[in-house]
Amino acid sequence: MSTHMTPSDVLKRAHAVGNYYGFTSLSSLASAKKGSGARAPYPEGVNLDSLDGVAREVTTLMKQVRDAGLQPSTLQPLFLWHTNLAAGRPAPKSIQVQFHALGVDHAIADAVLIRAVRSFMQDLSKSAPRLRLNSMGDKETRSRFARELTGFFRKNGATLPPDCVTCSRTDVFEAAQMLIKCEGEECEVPSPTDHLSEASRKHFEGVLEYLEATDTPYELAPDILSRGNAWSETCFELLADDHMQAWGSRYTELTKPFFKGNFSSVGAVVRITLEDRSEILPVKERTNPRFVFVHIGDEAKRESMKMADTLRHARIPMTQAIGIESLTEQMRIADMTNAPYLLIMGRKEALERTVILRERSNHTETFIPFDSLVERLRLVA
Repeated sequence: MSTHMTPSDVLKRAHAVGNYYGFTSLSSLASAKKGSGARAPYPEGVNLDSLDGVAREVTTLMKQVRDAGLQPSTLQPLFLWHTNLAAGRPAPKSIQVQFHALGVDHAIADAVLIRAVRSFMQDLSKSAPRLRLNSMGDKETRSRFARELTGFFRKNGATLPPDCVTCSRTDVFEAAQMLIKCEGEECEVPSPTDHLSEASRKHFEGVLEYLEATDTPYELAPDILSRGNAWSETCFELLADDHMQAWGSRYTELTKPFFKGNFSSVGAVVRITLEDRSEILPVKERTNPRFVFVHIGDEAKRESMKMADTLRHARIPMTQAIGIESLTEQMRIADMTNAPYLLIMGRKEALERTVILRERSNHTETFIPFDSLVERLRLVA
């Protein structure tokens, strides 16, 4: 990581990446509710001590989302980010930034979240982080994989580290992680992707297709395992340097106690360590972007993901909701921003490599080729 990076820089980059990938800060969402939420104890049955470290942090955030009066759903999913950095206060020793897509079952949410976190970390470290991912699948998959691991430890117990074998009698997933840590790349622990259910296989393939279509480098990592019932499907890590790393996964069980409905979500926690503990400077949030990017169809979504960083680095004042499939919901968000221009891309435009620029005041439309988009938008920005 750059030695000149400050905690204020971290906050500034989180705001910027959030805008271009469609993630809104929890503080902004809570302010928009104007205190309509009420703080309440953790729901009955939520036991933080029984959860791993990341699950505890995500659960704490779910409580904050609920207390803010926010209610995500599959019809109105919620893309948000949050951090323990606060303007006007010294930076904590360990900085944490979370990105979440609540209420989206489709694989696009995993890809958008990974792309956003990757861009955020790349901005900070000035180098591309290493993306490693795996899939633990759904409940059916975890049951199959647990049986496979149990058989593996019974069959090979005589040649495996005694601590791992002992642990396997109470928690085969923890035992597998212990063994992987001991033996490293030479470890021959079974892989969960060999036991995916049909639904989980399709979901994981969908995530990989989005990553490949958006030129996002990745490594399949059978050694990444998520423990406990809190996590499901895709799990991944992003490694930038010794000072910054991220871990993320799909989850359903963590949201159940806090929100109505049963929906899947995906999130990631980025951990950053800086020697600089200076006071955080406030970041002026852009509340009225000049452009809102609306996309229809997978082809358009993929192109918009690739274009997000280009438009951000060109400082085009834009926002979008890449991970939201519904055109109606995207237009609702666009109406809330009151932006004077819409950028529209459907399947036809994506294949022709053009974008429609619509001036909302008079509905005038202009077709702009990809290769001249930045230049044309700067003229009306």
